[in-house]
Amino acid sequence: MKRILSVLLAVCLLAGLAVVGAVSANADFTTAPMFTGGDGHSVVLKSDGTIWTCGYNIIGQLGDGTTTERRTPVQVSGLSGVTAVAAANYFSLALKSDGTVWAWGANGYGQLGDGTTTERRTPVQVSGLSGITAIAAGNYGHSLALKSDGTVWAWGCNEYYELGEGTLTNRSTPVQVLGASGVTALAAGRNFSLALKGDGTVWGWGYNSCGQLGDDTRTEAIVPVQVVGLSGATAIAAGYDHSLALKSDGTVWAWGWNEYGQIGDSTNTWRDAPVQVSGLSDVTAIATGSAHSLALKSDGTVWAWGRNDWCQLGDGTTTNRSTPVQVKGLSNITTIGSGKMHSFALKNDGTVWGWGENYSGQLGNTAILAQAYTPIQMKGAGGVGWFNAKGADFPASASAHFWVIWPSWLQFILRYLLFGWLWMGWF
Repeated sequence: MKRILSVLLAVCLLAGLAVVGAVSANADFTTAPMFTGGDGHSVVLKSDGTIWTCGYNIIGQLGDGTTTERRTPVQVSGLSGVTAVAAANYFSLALKSDGTVWAWGANGYGQLGDGTTTERRTPVQVSGLSGITAIAAGNYGHSLALKSDGTVWAWGCNEYYELGEGTLTNRSTPVQVLGASGVTALAAGRNFSLALKGDGTVWGWGYNSCGQLGDDTRTEAIVPVQVVGLSGATAIAAGYDHSLALKSDGTVWAWGWNEYGQIGDSTNTWRDAPVQVSGLSDVTAIATGSAHSLALKSDGTVWAWGRNDWCQLGDGTTTNRSTPVQVKGLSNITTIGSGKMHSFALKNDGTVWGWGENYSGQLGNTAILAQAYTPIQMKGAGGVGWFNAKGADFPASASAHFWVIWPSWLQFILRYLLFGWLWMGWF
């Protein structure tokens, strides 16, 4: 009997290892993980092309078919093969690998682009778009898409010319932005839009009362105008009313609203043209919240500045900062992102860390109810284990990890045999 049970245990172990090897061999991570968020909700794209959301859900912005607030991640219904996500206040966007765009949540301005103003609790396809390579979402309710031919398309709220098509008419289906060509990246603020061109110049249109278009005026722009004095830009980001650009030399430049120091030039002076963010170099990525800014450095550290009343800077205080401070406790970071008043970072091991406001559960961790002064780890789906943006969620403990790698039928046999071994004196 003992010999038979020993053989069975060995067979089970070998079969399990074969299964684990097959899972690893078949893993096909083709999408770079990314984060975004709105006012109280978060959207995370996993490397397998699925989307996971948490937080506020009053209008269906989590995309799970309900209006139930979620304090740990849930999967967006019916979407796969996603390569990029964008979100703003109460709505979300996704770009699929086939070049189509999908949207869900609030739709009062037509920002979902499906030809209606009906809110959606699950994703619907944006009408008439194909060949899309990038997307952006504006906080007040407009959406942007970049086509592979370098043209830009926009829909939703147009109260301040943020659609760039020459009128003040809201659009529930995409229209082409006038005069935008050769574009490689997009960003959307509250009521304004930005485009990065292949030549390293940045262009903006829409609302400009704070100088957020960077053209050295505070005049609204009906069609794109060039940001003055800026060249060599490789990435852009837009907050409510301020803008950031990352240059190829690793420096960061900012302009617009500066009430909380979000420009990062050690003042609270609004800027109508770009100024350099103080003390930052070797930056590889940037992100913005409503009034705070983030930068990822090449050494894997994260730096933040601007508004901090909800701890969105992650430095352990609620003090606004007009120059960058290091986010506490983070290293080996590869990706950053932000919502209105919360922030995220991805470690190279696939774990996700968040800080700032958490009233609606947008950080994906139930341990903190109001706000996280420093980064906390996002829980796994349903609050089980820990979220992994690069694969299956991590178990809650090492012992749990031993069991999750086995199929359920093997788990049953292994537990039975080990029970007999340890407690019944078999073998």
